[in-house]
Amino acid sequence: MATLATLIDGKAIAADVRAEVKKGVAALKAEHGITVGLATVLVGDDPASHKYVSMKRKACAEAGIESFHHQLGADATQDQVLGLVRDLGADDRVHGILVQLPLPKQVDEKTVLDAVPLSKDVDGFHPLNIGALAMKGRDPEFRPCTPHGCIELLKRSGTEISGANAVVLGRSNIVGMPVALMLVEQNATVTICHSRTKNTPDLIREADILIAAIGRAHFVKGDWIKQGATVIDVGTNVIDDPSRKSGKRLVGDVDFDAAKERAGKITPVPGGVGPMTIAMLLQNTLRAAKKGVPSG
Repeated sequence: MATLATLIDGKAIAADVRAEVKKGVAALKAEHGITVGLATVLVGDDPASHKYVSMKRKACAEAGIESFHHQLGADATQDQVLGLVRDLGADDRVHGILVQLPLPKQVDEKTVLDAVPLSKDVDGFHPLNIGALAMKGRDPEFRPCTPHGCIELLKRSGTEISGANAVVLGRSNIVGMPVALMLVEQNATVTICHSRTKNTPDLIREADILIAAIGRAHFVKGDWIKQGATVIDVGTNVIDDPSRKSGKRLVGDVDFDAAKERAGKITPVPGGVGPMTIAMLLQNTLRAAKKGVPSG
């Protein structure tokens, strides 16, 4: 009988990261009198966005990070949003700026994100941060939170990245491309699969590490998984489930029940990558604040 995969507990690992951040925040305050501050910008009334921002603010409070929340109506103009972001960029109390996406259609997302100063880009999405990831020997100011969370899950679960064959399923700017670059940085040999890839199942069968991030429920079948591989499932997809009170259930991009029969380690959905995103945001905000400490 095959041994079931070891579960990578994202909640537990995220709790460890948050505890480390809390300790670092307290030390920065005690030694240098710096109170770490994160500003959140929420435009419109998208319920999911409200929920995410609320979770981030709660996590800040638990870590001792001061939270500056700014909310604009769904009819806010691009100039209003840009003006707010620029004001926050000039505010010394604010070490990180988080613009919650998506933005209303009248506001150009790229223009707003480009207005966030590089030193406060704790989401890690500035083109210069992504560009630095792609250049050998360059260290970006910040790494994007979800991809960085994936790498932390690999490292803290004892997965050997250096020399591994890694497959990244998806090429988005948010997860796929940055996590592929981070895997290369860690000396993995990386293949990116996407909608035009001809032999995706065969490529995945060769993967020591699979990071699935395409947003298609149960796309990856159990027999695609290499025996003993580590599987990081970034997907969050809602499917019908009549057995649940809500009639719905959250699942990943990987068929978890089948994959756990072959994988060595695997993340669940929910409770895998999700908790790491906020933990890495807090870590980035602390990193930003530390850059304000006088040297010498």
